[in-house]
Amino acid sequence: MTPWEPRAPLERLRFVASLRAVIRAWMSAENVLEVTTPVLSRAAPADLHLDAFRTAPLPSTPTDDGPSTDGSRWLQTSPEYPMKRLLAAHGVDIHQIAPVFRAGERGARHNPEFTMLEWYRIGMDHNALMDDVAALFETLWRRFDRPWHSPERHGVHDLVNEVLGAGAAATDRGPFLDVVQVRAHFLAEGRSWPASIGDDADAALDLLLDEFVLPRLPRDRLTFLHGWPPSQAALARLGTDAAGRDVAERFEVYMGALEIGNGYHELADADEQRARFEQELARRRAGGRETPPLDEGLLGALAAGLPDCAGVAVGLDRLAMALADVTHIDELIAFPFERA
Repeated sequence: MTPWEPRAPLERLRFVASLRAVIRAWMSAENVLEVTTPVLSRAAPADLHLDAFRTAPLPSTPTDDGPSTDGSRWLQTSPEYPMKRLLAAHGVDIHQIAPVFRAGERGARHNPEFTMLEWYRIGMDHNALMDDVAALFETLWRRFDRPWHSPERHGVHDLVNEVLGAGAAATDRGPFLDVVQVRAHFLAEGRSWPASIGDDADAALDLLLDEFVLPRLPRDRLTFLHGWPPSQAALARLGTDAAGRDVAERFEVYMGALEIGNGYHELADADEQRARFEQELARRRAGGRETPPLDEGLLGALAAGLPDCAGVAVGLDRLAMALADVTHIDELIAFPFERA
């Protein structure tokens, strides 16, 4: 029998409720409009690393129901796509605290259903948005009597060079690093090397960071990692960093090794975004993965004109974990997956 009792104690639920209230007060003071967008969508992200839950079609749903020809829907993995449609229509700063769903993700830091805080700032790029994230987080840390220290910022190029040696990170739009060199470093350090990585430079970079960078990040402050490879741009613009190197204009924010959020200087080119989506769908098909329909609503909004903006998605449960100094997401969720 499934236990009926909530997993998180009452004091933790009160803490999370207070956290939401402080966030909403900060957003209101900053004139960032709170919005609500659909949880169910005709489309789902093409991202190779995300799997969405698909619903059964309603019996009365017409078969010509947009891209999902059988009338099924997808639970959102992020409210990003409909929020960008609002940005294209109204051009004002917006935020949302939303339930989101990701299949196949369960563990100490993952629950298949979780809460995301997402917000967008008109006229900001990813650099300005890092300041914005730090301002909100400083407010939260001080409100909950946690010690606040100035965040650190590190370029991914520089981190690769620190681990593998000067000049290891590429300076052009070719592979960001040499997979053979990464593998040699792992073997020299007595670490196992998964054969599944093959010649995938992005997978090699992610594993290098997981093993040799994230464990060393300071536990008492935020760290922003920026200047990611162009191949990991997703929905971000491409640009150059201060050293003139090609990068994706995005960042990830961590507290220690715990990833809390991911921010972009948002891509506004509908043709480029469609090409990226098609490339990801091709990779999914090659791997035998389900290929959801593209979000034509998002692409239409980009074609109509997305204002220059930057946006960030923060895992609210993970943010609460960092603030409450707990190690398992279940300690902050009333009914995690097994009790839902």
